[in-house]
Amino acid sequence: MHELANEGTGSCRRIFTKRMLKPTMQRASRISKGKKMIERAHIRVHEEKANQYASREDFHKIFSEDTNSLYQLSLLLTRDSAKAEQCFVSGLEDCVAGNSVFREWARSWAKRAIIQNAIRELKLRASQSNSPLPGTVVPDIEELSSGPGGYFEMRAVLRLEDFERFVFVMSALEHYSEHDCALLLGCSVPKIRQARTRALKEIMGSSNAALSQEPTLSCMEKSEMSHSAQ
Repeated sequence: MHELANEGTGSCRRIFTKRMLKPTMQRASRISKGKKMIERAHIRVHEEKANQYASREDFHKIFSEDTNSLYQLSLLLTRDSAKAEQCFVSGLEDCVAGNSVFREWARSWAKRAIIQNAIRELKLRASQSNSPLPGTVVPDIEELSSGPGGYFEMRAVLRLEDFERFVFVMSALEHYSEHDCALLLGCSVPKIRQARTRALKEIMGSSNAALSQEPTLSCMEKSEMSHSAQ
């Protein structure tokens, strides 16, 4: 009887222990699975965020693919090939080492970095008035020509005073808002508007002067050209 009693007691203990431990083990298993799911979710979110931002490789690719346009932007702003190259290189370095930027904004950010470096390079101020000399010839100016008439148009831009040239390039060519131009150049919006107006008048004046200086054909020359064409 004593042995049967012991055996019964042991059996009851095993059943009790099993019943008590089973929910605990199940809860522990659910907690473990929950932690793994949370970890996987964190990893997935991290990967998604990483894919949203431009990497160093992305910026290297942009500066490689858009070398001509980015260098031309730098040259238009600085009017100096050595300074343009320095701003190009510094722009790349700033993009690679700077804050995270969304991938779809990377190209715009590359241009912005070059503009900011050009502003620092020329120590630009709204009150500055550094007119280029009438006979100034900018190195590599031929690279800025984009077709018939493009050469002269770019020369007209390059002849603008520094502040007016920056405002024109940023607002008219790169389509920056007046507010963004004012923020980057450290001045008020009215000053941006005034500088843009002066730049447009200067460029239009240069274009009209060039057109008035174009040679005209005499009636005899027109007749000879018409006869040759036949």
